[in-house]
Amino acid sequence: MSELLSEQKLILGTLGPEQSHAWQAAICYAPHAEIMLYPHSGGLLDAFISQEVDQIVVPIFNTRQGENKQYFRLFEQVNEGYWLDNIVLPSNLSLGVFAPDVRAVDLEVLLGQRAVFRQCEEYICGTFPDVALTSVHDIEQAVLRLRELDQKNQGVIATAELLDALGLHILEREVAPHNRTRYAVLGRGIARPTGYDATAFITGALDDRVGLLVDILGEFSRHGINILDMSSENDVKSQKLQIYLEAEGHIEDRAMQEVVTGIEERIIGQRNRMRLLGCFSRVDMRPKYIGSFGFIGTGAMSAWFADRLEHEGYRTCMTGRSTELRPEEMIPQVDVVVICVPISFTVETIRQYGPLIEDGKALILLAGESETTVETALEITGSGVEVMLVHNLWGPQAATMKDKNAIVVRTGRSGRFCSEFEAFLYKHGASIYQDSATKHDLLMGIGQKLPTVISVALAMTLEENRITAEDLASHCTLTSLYPILAMARVHSQNPRTYAEIMSTSGESRKIVHDFAVNLERVKEMADLGSQAGIQKLCNVIEQNSRHLTDPFLRNRMEQAKAVDEVLGAII
Repeated sequence: MSELLSEQKLILGTLGPEQSHAWQAAICYAPHAEIMLYPHSGGLLDAFISQEVDQIVVPIFNTRQGENKQYFRLFEQVNEGYWLDNIVLPSNLSLGVFAPDVRAVDLEVLLGQRAVFRQCEEYICGTFPDVALTSVHDIEQAVLRLRELDQKNQGVIATAELLDALGLHILEREVAPHNRTRYAVLGRGIARPTGYDATAFITGALDDRVGLLVDILGEFSRHGINILDMSSENDVKSQKLQIYLEAEGHIEDRAMQEVVTGIEERIIGQRNRMRLLGCFSRVDMRPKYIGSFGFIGTGAMSAWFADRLEHEGYRTCMTGRSTELRPEEMIPQVDVVVICVPISFTVETIRQYGPLIEDGKALILLAGESETTVETALEITGSGVEVMLVHNLWGPQAATMKDKNAIVVRTGRSGRFCSEFEAFLYKHGASIYQDSATKHDLLMGIGQKLPTVISVALAMTLEENRITAEDLASHCTLTSLYPILAMARVHSQNPRTYAEIMSTSGESRKIVHDFAVNLERVKEMADLGSQAGIQKLCNVIEQNSRHLTDPFLRNRMEQAKAVDEVLGAII
């Protein structure tokens, strides 16, 4: 519950009667508050405006019904007050009758609230296609009247708890499965930041302009703010567009304030057109199965991922050789174990700690070599442990993972925990590619291992031939500059990282070996020093071009020309 008011002093309003779904949400939010019940939304809103109640609980979204636009329109009538919290509650809607001997075929009329009928539309159409529907505000009063009239041919759809409280006999339970409702709590002040917040806005009526919505969303994207929800409708009076937005972050965040200023001043062109509805702890209507991640490995990449997972509401902890918390102590406390250690230590680490992971949990490997790593993980862990490898092709210096490549190697034991982590990568903009373990290692031989080996061998060759940096600068063409730049990158960073890449086993090793064989063949043809040798080399290049395909060569050549413009200006 919000800390803005003490629960003991809180007067909380919601829709009645007792045991209704809204009443249950209010009790869940503040069990010890004084609950005031109202038969319809108008009376509830009037009570809030007149300060008869301190806060109100109203339904905003239902997984079967969608958003409740009626309540969004109510915000226009609330001049003082903010959305400050949420309750998400499953709803066990059931069918009740007035006597135990009543059967479904005996029913001629169904009684319920309009929103309930919409949530149960699939069930009603399939089970009672010819039955009349009677929508009421006050279920309790309607049931009392029907009981007095002895109307046994009528059924009632409501929560199972309310049907029991009204003394009805439940004929069928949970007639609308996977049914959850999100309730908003409206209060007098803005909730304080928690570190896992969302902020809701609604615009005023907007004038037509081409690209307006795209520009508004682009302002959030430009500041790295994720949109959680968005909807639009026409203002009832003017029929101009209004946009509702819910975004990650708090209004006190600098980035959020810059977004609001940018939209009002540069995009809409009018001040005070982005009305703040409120701030609250972030709500995800999609179920989260993972509560916590535990990292084995305290390097910069582990810290990079842990920080971003914490901003998604997960609990994280890091363990390693120098931490007080040991990996064997951490593993029973978390849902997902993440191993992120140097490549040469990955298999050893899996063998040491994999057997400690219980069934029902997951092991995610942040590693650059997959075949041996994944095989070991599947062998060492129990059959009920999920296993997946992720190779992120960026380092801890990256500000975001947007548009960065992530290779995902799923296994037959990759389940919902693994899918949730993959969804986390996708949400933050990573370009995800699915590989088998063998294919991953083969392609990483091309993408990482071979270029690194070439860079190291090239630097060794320069030293042996006493070629200096000044010599390179004076004799490089744009084409020859590419491998020089790659060589400089490798030799400007942590040598351990690149030594680990070159030492990986599996299919990536085959790429280097095959390259060495082909390099020898090319060298032999070049060493012929004759027209025959030159023709052989031409034939090889033409054959290579056919394999690479014209579209690939055209696209990469365009990229090369763009890079050439930059490099040409430098050299």
